[in-house]
Amino acid sequence: MTPKDASTDDYGPTLAGASILVVDDEPGMRNFLVKMLAPRVQRVEEAGSAAEATQKLDAAHFDLVILDNVMPKRTGLDWLAEQQRKGFFGDTILITAYADLETAITALRAGVSDFVLKPFRANQILGAVARTLDRKYLRRDNTLLRRELRTGQFQGKLLGKSEVMVAVRALLAKLAPLPTPVLFTGASGTGKEMAARHLHQLSDRADKPFVPVNCAAIAPDRMVQELFGSVENGERLKPGLLLLADGGTLFLDEVAQMPEPLQAALLRVLEDQRIRPTGAEREIPLNLRFLFATNADLEALVAQRRFRADLYHRINVLKVEMPPLSDRSDDILELAALFTKQFSQALGMPGLELDEQTLLKLRRYDWPGNVRELRNLIERSVILGGFPEEFSGAGGVTGTRAIEDLDLVVQRHILHMLDLCDGNRAEAARRLGVSRKTIDRKIAQWGEESVTPPQAPR
Repeated sequence: MTPKDASTDDYGPTLAGASILVVDDEPGMRNFLVKMLAPRVQRVEEAGSAAEATQKLDAAHFDLVILDNVMPKRTGLDWLAEQQRKGFFGDTILITAYADLETAITALRAGVSDFVLKPFRANQILGAVARTLDRKYLRRDNTLLRRELRTGQFQGKLLGKSEVMVAVRALLAKLAPLPTPVLFTGASGTGKEMAARHLHQLSDRADKPFVPVNCAAIAPDRMVQELFGSVENGERLKPGLLLLADGGTLFLDEVAQMPEPLQAALLRVLEDQRIRPTGAEREIPLNLRFLFATNADLEALVAQRRFRADLYHRINVLKVEMPPLSDRSDDILELAALFTKQFSQALGMPGLELDEQTLLKLRRYDWPGNVRELRNLIERSVILGGFPEEFSGAGGVTGTRAIEDLDLVVQRHILHMLDLCDGNRAEAARRLGVSRKTIDRKIAQWGEESVTPPQAPR
């Protein structure tokens, strides 16, 4: 059975992405465990002694250690306590032939996740491994979910059919398979985090965590501990966001606000993919994709010595410029309709009316706050029961209608504007706030004969 075939196994989905270290001084037991786990997990390694196991942990990260308690020179629990003081980040299953209350209590105090007695059957150890990994992933997901709820981070979609957004999505699809860091630039509210989430979902890390971090929202004196974690008073490692994101994607927003000491520490992480939590004695290997975002001119900050030049060049390998909403007015109707539907459902209130006059006013507005400003306007308008006077129209097309029906509104609106401009496409594009190329493309889609305005009388 290959690892891919293991998905049909009852334990396959849980074990498939795991890395496991087997520590036992008996070659027969190690061989049995490795042979049983190898087809089901991503990586399994073995160690015949505590010293060899320490070397393995120094070289790579393991999600789970299956540990024999009775080994030459020292017990498995003594070795585990030492590794936790050094900063071991993982779960442990203890296997032993000697079951007594004192050993069980010591194991629980040492943070052992499960306890399996020898002799055991294959399904017993596989069940213990699956339960332990399930609890591990559940703890991680709960921690990240509570953090997102606490920080109010909005998980939306990267919408838009405009030419600039089609180009952005095509670029993200090209970058998705690569491990290279990506820097998202653009004004505040243009959707840099949405684009980063989209990139993560397109990558082979989509089933792993996406962890967003706003560098401007964390106090500078707490930032290192928040990211790197800590070992305090010889206790178990309290993981930071870098470890919680391991295997997935870490998105650092507002990187221009990052304090200089953290810039230096982050540069080492990018170069080595290893971290040392505060108070830990060992470095921990990582497997992370790094994404960055800023609305500041990092090159100017480098020239002013307010941002490290070496870090700037390390994160500025691939850049994605997010366009302002004023450059993608074709997308305003789709965005407004989606936000209306989301907020009306979430708040239990009626949807808004997106008639032609409202649409025209929304498209003509400059949107200095970009998509975030549009979203906030829709939220306020849903709560208040209508658009403010400067955006309100006569009513007609509801924003809760299916997105596909809105294309008809766009067509009617553009044709109406062409009629007002006597067929002058350049003038119609100027009034609509779109490019002449957009008008030409729309007319080509609809057919020339359907948009020919009547001739003015002579």
